[in-house]
Amino acid sequence: MINKTFKINDIINIKNAVLLAPMEGITNLPFRILCRELGADIVYTEFTASEALVRNIDKSLRKLKLSPKEHPVAIQIFGSNPNAMAESAKIAQDKGADFVDINYGCWVKKIVSNNAGSALMKNPLLMAEITNKCVNSVSIPVTVKTRLGWDKKNINIFEIAELQEQAGAKAITVHCRTRDMKISGNADWSYIPEIKKHITIPLVLNGDINTPEKAYQALQTEGADAIMIGRAAVGNPFIFRNAKYMIEHGTPPEPVTIRERLDICLKHLSLCIEYQGQHGIYEFRKHYSGYLKGIHNASNVRQKLVIAETFDEIKDLIEKFYEETQIYYNNYNNLN
Repeated sequence: MINKTFKINDIINIKNAVLLAPMEGITNLPFRILCRELGADIVYTEFTASEALVRNIDKSLRKLKLSPKEHPVAIQIFGSNPNAMAESAKIAQDKGADFVDINYGCWVKKIVSNNAGSALMKNPLLMAEITNKCVNSVSIPVTVKTRLGWDKKNINIFEIAELQEQAGAKAITVHCRTRDMKISGNADWSYIPEIKKHITIPLVLNGDINTPEKAYQALQTEGADAIMIGRAAVGNPFIFRNAKYMIEHGTPPEPVTIRERLDICLKHLSLCIEYQGQHGIYEFRKHYSGYLKGIHNASNVRQKLVIAETFDEIKDLIEKFYEETQIYYNNYNNLN
């Protein structure tokens, strides 16, 4: 029986916490609401550039729109200028975030070339200065998300973790890869117990948690106070509910049915339309492959879905697809 507590000041106190990772282009408001409904204990916004926030860029400010349905929620920011980061932390607080999270882990070249994201791991003292400036600018907690190091020859997470706690960070999430690995190779959870020896603040394990069984194993890892799921939730927000079930019961949950997958797909689409209007239909097209993955004849219906222009048209296509899958699988079962 797992019994761990993720606690940040007096605002967060969650048993066996499973968190939704911030993901650019994915963790917008509709997806966050859906993941909260399906069991995510805390959700994070897409990361937002501090320089854009302080310049009042409308596109970036829209990323900070929150809903009462999604709390507790963290707004994640990134940048390399301590003053701009502190100012953007204030903006996040004003927008209603329960806490501010700083991105020190993004590996994308565009971000790194601007000395932000994981590039800052090469300068732990600047990381600490940024965090401390943010901490002193707001009354809500500040947390951070980072990696093991710039590359395998420069793993400095122990130093970074210590400096971040000293700077006032209230929790640290570690994606258990180095920057040069990007999202390839295997995340190395063995660092978690060692990192925990260097800090007293909560430590969140992130990386390769893609099944309920993996979630169970990850939370059992010594030193992990909570776990965070990212890519595995895309097209599969059920993973939070299933992970929580596995953690609570120690046995796998029942598989998600095709009917439920399609129903949640339509609900997700409906939320996107409510939030973004017609643009929500276009933005949602990247999610079909995830929701339909592994279902017979999915590629054919997906080709039709990605050119459909209305919710009713999409719903009709999905309902027809469901009927066809039922016939196919019934015939398959009868033959076997």
